[in-house]
Amino acid sequence: MHNRLIGSRVFYRRVLAVAVPIMVQNAITNFVSLLDNVMIGQVGTVEMSGVAIANQLLFVFNLLIFGAVAGAGIFGAQFFGNNDVDGVRYTFRFKIIICTLLAALCIGILITFGPELIHLYLQGEGSAEDAAASLHFGRQYLTVMYAGMIPYAIAQAYAATLRETGETVLPMKAGIIAVLVNLIFNYILIFGHFGAPRLGVLGAAVATVLSRFVELVIVAGWTHRHFERFPYIIGALRSLHIPSRLFWDIIRRGTPLLLNEGLWAAGMAMLNQCYSIRSLDVVAATNISSTIWNMFACVYLAMGSAIGILVGQELGAGEFEKAKATARQMTAFSVALSVAIGVLLAAAGDFFPQLYVTTDAVRHLASSFILVGACMMPFSAMTNALYFTLRAGGKTIVTFLFDSAFVWSINIPVAYVLSRYTSMPILTLYACCQSLEIIKCVIGVIMVKKGIWIHNIVADKKEMK
Repeated sequence: MHNRLIGSRVFYRRVLAVAVPIMVQNAITNFVSLLDNVMIGQVGTVEMSGVAIANQLLFVFNLLIFGAVAGAGIFGAQFFGNNDVDGVRYTFRFKIIICTLLAALCIGILITFGPELIHLYLQGEGSAEDAAASLHFGRQYLTVMYAGMIPYAIAQAYAATLRETGETVLPMKAGIIAVLVNLIFNYILIFGHFGAPRLGVLGAAVATVLSRFVELVIVAGWTHRHFERFPYIIGALRSLHIPSRLFWDIIRRGTPLLLNEGLWAAGMAMLNQCYSIRSLDVVAATNISSTIWNMFACVYLAMGSAIGILVGQELGAGEFEKAKATARQMTAFSVALSVAIGVLLAAAGDFFPQLYVTTDAVRHLASSFILVGACMMPFSAMTNALYFTLRAGGKTIVTFLFDSAFVWSINIPVAYVLSRYTSMPILTLYACCQSLEIIKCVIGVIMVKKGIWIHNIVADKKEMK
């Protein structure tokens, strides 16, 4: 068992070569998100709550884009493993089309229903004045953020394809530069430094939009300049042609993944809405704790992405036994790393909430939520690794059942009943809902052990051209 779970030095060098750039990018992005959050928190608790609620809605959009690129990315990683340049080009083209359409659709939905959706989070205990102020700031933030949604979507199409084809460093660099731009302009525009107007929440949104354009310019410009290294980009944007059989195969396999990411994100938003029923303080505390938790979780999230890429490439090359060993050893590695990260998070749990200008009650509650998250991190790492393993083989219906179906059939009903029909303290309620991840772990292990994910989905795709 020891040898089955632990790989060679060559194996870990290969894994880290893929995972570390993703990890660094995510870490810096989340660290700047923390600083961003703290800066907005300096303005006031109602401002922070309004932005946090708006970001819950944008989180659903971000995950939809992630699902869209990931659905095609299953094919992209396997086409690359199969040395099929045309296949990679078609999947990239598909990503550009679907991401643009999704962004336009989401902008339309948020413009139409955004205020009503924000209001759902403002029905708990607290003053009507604070609720109205949070609604105002949330709407203000969203109005500006619309401008950055299409650039963000297209940038993810480029970045995902670069990672699938072995280039993980450039998306990392682009992400780092983008978040630094975000941070600098946050400082200038939120607080009105260097002669700029003091824009508060509006300034935070403008800074984020600017960073989205910067990221797009970097990843797109660099890819097109290095066409000899990435031949799939040659002619990729000259037409919208995708072989019909491949197009519908991506739709067939990718739609469950797209729906999964969207419904999972919506499920997380719904869970937070259940928590928000208790008070506006809970909204602020969950915002603080999730921001900090995400910063630490970037390790296992990057490992999951690496599993999807490396296992997908091995499946595409027909190396099924190697793919099984890689998935098993990377899962063990991810869980082990997350135990260590969870300990660090627990140790730092009291420190980070003190950075926020808010009440002691909010800080204490946030620290408690962080401790719960730290305890559950190894289980979250395992479910994430199992999810990406299942997804690598194109079993998107299975991943849908494993992920979103679980959230909506188990997590949300439990949270809804406990939040509305019991007097259970919010911390106990939160811990109960988070601990359901253990059940999901057991289900995932059973699915992966059955080997239903071991499948080459691109072996017969060359004839589609």
